[in-house]
Amino acid sequence: MLEFADFRELSKTLRSEVDDALVATTEYGPDVPTHLAEAIRHSLLAPAKRLRPLLVLIACEACGYDRSKAMPAAVAVELIHTYSLIHDDLPAMDDDDMRRGRPSCHAKFGESTGILAGDALLAQAFEVLAADHLPGPVVAKCVKELAVAAGAANLVGGQHDDLGAEFADLGLASLEAIHRRKTGAMICVSLRLGAIIAGASSEVLTALSQYGERLGLAFQIVDDLLDLEGDQQLMGKRVGKDSEAGKLTYPKLLGAEASRQRAEMLVAEAIASVSRDDLSSGALIALARYVLERKH
Repeated sequence: MLEFADFRELSKTLRSEVDDALVATTEYGPDVPTHLAEAIRHSLLAPAKRLRPLLVLIACEACGYDRSKAMPAAVAVELIHTYSLIHDDLPAMDDDDMRRGRPSCHAKFGESTGILAGDALLAQAFEVLAADHLPGPVVAKCVKELAVAAGAANLVGGQHDDLGAEFADLGLASLEAIHRRKTGAMICVSLRLGAIIAGASSEVLTALSQYGERLGLAFQIVDDLLDLEGDQQLMGKRVGKDSEAGKLTYPKLLGAEASRQRAEMLVAEAIASVSRDDLSSGALIALARYVLERKH
C-alpha cells in the first residue's frame, strides 16, 4: 500500500507508470495525420505533475484495490485535462503561449491544429475508459461520472464563467463556485473514478468527494499565489498574466496572506474528511500537504 510521508516520493513512484501508459496511448496508426499526432504528443507528454491521474491511482489503492486496474481511468482524466489546457491556451480564451515549459500547442502547431488536438484527446479519453478492461456496469458509471465532470455544468462551464470573471466584481462565494467547477470537478472525479473501480461504499465516495472539493479550491488558491509570486522557469508558463489581465483571483479578493490562510484551512478540512478507518489515507494526506508546499 502507498504510505508515504512525502508526496514527492510518492509521485516519483507513480508518475513513471502514468507516463508509460500515456506514451502507449499515443502510438497512433497511419490514419492519424502526422502533424496532429505530433501536436497531441507535444502537449500530452510534456513534463507535468500528473496530479489528476495520480489521484485516480491513489484513491483506488486507498480503497484497498490494485491500482493497475485503474490505469485506463487515470489516462482518461489526463487526456481530458490536457485537452482543456490546449483549449484554454487558445487566443480566444486565455491566450497563453507557454505551457508545461514548452510553447503551447497552438503557438507551435497553429490554432486550427491546437483545436483539433484538443478535440481528439477529449474523444480518446472516453475510448480509453470504455475499453474492455472492467465490468460493464463499472465502465458505464465511470463514463457518466467523467462526462458530467468535463461537461457544461462543470469543467466547461467553469472555464466560461472564469473568462467572464475578468474585471468582474465578484465575492468569495462566486469565485469559489467558478473554481469548484473549473478545477475542482476534475479533481473530484479523479478520486471518485479510482474509488468506483475499487468498489468503494457510498460513504467513502462521499468522503473522497469532500476531500476533492476542498483540495481543488486549495490548489486554485495556491495557483493564484504562484501566478503572483512564482518563478516563471519553475512554473513552465508565464506568471503575472492573470493580474495583468484584470482577472479576479484569490489574492486580489482576499489579499495574499488571507489567501494562504484559507488554503491552509481547506487542506486541513480535506485531511479530516479522509481520516477514517475504511481508507488507507496516508498518501491522500501527503498529497494534500504537498498542495500547500508546491512551487510550480
